[in-house]
Amino acid sequence: MKFSVPDMSCGHCVAAIEKAITTFEPAAIVICDLENRTVTVDGPKNSEVMEKTLREAGYETAQLAVS
Repeated sequence: MKFSVPDMSCGHCVAAIEKAITTFEPAAIVICDLENRTVTVDGPKNSEVMEKTLREAGYETAQLAVS
């Protein structure tokens, strides 16, 4: 799953996002691309759950289409 996270702007944001997701889903693999402001998550939870987790961490997000 890949998400646009337009407010992700620094290393602190990356750490907060990684912590929020891995706290909720320890098996998830999280890749944050600060330059493009995207987060890719490989894990068993569905996209709605991941979007909710990101919002609860304080970041607006939208799932990007997979090409």
